[in-house]
Amino acid sequence: MPVKKILIVDDSPTERYFMVELLTKNGYQVLTAENGEEGIEKARSELPDLVLMDVVMPGINGYQATRTLMRDEATRNIPVIVCTSKGLETDKIWGLRQGALDYLVKPVNGEALLARIAAL
Repeated sequence: MPVKKILIVDDSPTERYFMVELLTKNGYQVLTAENGEEGIEKARSELPDLVLMDVVMPGINGYQATRTLMRDEATRNIPVIVCTSKGLETDKIWGLRQGALDYLVKPVNGEALLARIAAL
C-alpha cells in the first residue's frame, strides 16, 4: 500500500516544519501533533498511512505512544518510524520493541527518510 497520508508527532516546531516542508514537497498529505496524547488521538481519528514519532516529548513519550498505537485494534497496522535525538543502540532496540518499524536519529537526513517511506 503506497503511503499518502503521514502523521508527524513531535513537540519541536522546528522539526515539524522541516518534515512538513520535506514531505509536502514530495507529494505527501501531512498531519501534525505536538505530543504523544494528540498523536494517539489523531492516529485514531485520521488513520494515516504512516506515523513519524519523536520520543522526548512532554506527557506520553514516543515509546509509550508507539506502544499504545500497536496495542490498539484500530491503529496496530499503521507503521511507525521513530525519529529522535536518542541515538544509543539501547534506545533503538527499545523503540523497535515497542512496535516501531524503523528508527532514525535526528537530525534526520531528508533523503534517507524519503527512501524509507518509499520502501514501505
